[in-house]
Amino acid sequence: MRRYLRVVGLCLACGFCSLLYAFSQLAVSLEEGAAVGRRPQAAVASWLADGGRGTGRGAGSAGPGRTGRCKEVSLSYWNPYWMLPSDVCGVNCFWEAAFRYGLKTRPTEKMHLAVVACGDRLEETVTMLKSALIFSIKPLHVHIFAEDQLHDSFKDRLILKGVDSLLYVDTDVLFLRPVDDIWSLLERFNSTQIAAMAPEHEEPRVGWYNRFARHPYYGRTGVNSGVMLMNMTRMRRKYFKNDMTTARLQWGDILMPLLKKYKLNITWGDQDLLNIMFYHNPESLFVFPCQWNYRPDHCIYGSNCREAEEEGVFILHGNRGVYHDDKQPAFRAMYEALRNCSLEDDSVRSLLKPLELELQKTVHTYCGKTYKIFIKQLAKSIRNRYDTPPKER
Repeated sequence: MRRYLRVVGLCLACGFCSLLYAFSQLAVSLEEGAAVGRRPQAAVASWLADGGRGTGRGAGSAGPGRTGRCKEVSLSYWNPYWMLPSDVCGVNCFWEAAFRYGLKTRPTEKMHLAVVACGDRLEETVTMLKSALIFSIKPLHVHIFAEDQLHDSFKDRLILKGVDSLLYVDTDVLFLRPVDDIWSLLERFNSTQIAAMAPEHEEPRVGWYNRFARHPYYGRTGVNSGVMLMNMTRMRRKYFKNDMTTARLQWGDILMPLLKKYKLNITWGDQDLLNIMFYHNPESLFVFPCQWNYRPDHCIYGSNCREAEEEGVFILHGNRGVYHDDKQPAFRAMYEALRNCSLEDDSVRSLLKPLELELQKTVHTYCGKTYKIFIKQLAKSIRNRYDTPPKER
């Protein structure tokens, strides 16, 4: 009887060891397969998240081909996942494999940013893209629509096929917060909303549409299309009410008829057409505050963007050509600072102090008097992105 029990115990021990060995090999194969499969995507995500610098920041960064948290040689640790040293992969640990591949292989959401570049807007566009890359956290896919002579400068021609959501901005926009923050507003859309824009004016007494427009427009003062967040899946599916026919028309069918009807009455091109469309379909528009599209109109007649006064400017929009003349030196100082800033960490960190000195020289203007709202969010973004340890972000 004892001999029989010994044989059974020996068999159970061998079976248990075989099971552990199988789990070990499974974890190794998962580690190797995932490493091979994710390297190209990880490289792209790293380049985008790090602002195009191509190398990681801080002590936790890894060399080419490594995962970013592993030592040069992976070690075997038969400890539970939560007991492993932070810089060890533990490729032979079944628990770590289960956690890593069971919970962490969901694809990272990609943000889509679109811009139209014409004429001499190359430098402006590059500066805008730089401001987007400096602070963004998630991978950013950029769609650039440009005239033929600019194609070589942008290296690639991209289209929107299959894109679910999209952020469109004018070339004269500067991001002072991560693109991730405005992208998150998509989650606040209700079931009928397909796009988001800011009002054209906060103060009707100085509004353009309510004083001069010869066509319908959204709300009290119209909306500005320089920063436009879109759920393109909904846009492609929606049938829009209009003043041309009793039948509702889809996006691709309504634009040209609208242009033909109002071509002698529109001044601001696509923005006017969007105002007409959302006048007839107000339930489809999400209106975000002026701090997401802060323009000279918000300060040249005195400050009239309350949200920016309280929290600072999130996105700066230098329309009226103010980046390139001396009419609004505060806007020009912001543009020049970001244009001359490289994507290196030290350059971004040292951006703030000289910029504030330049802005202090503009206090003789209405916009310059409130210069602190220009750098409030910029300072916060630099601190969060470059001075805060990754685990605390």
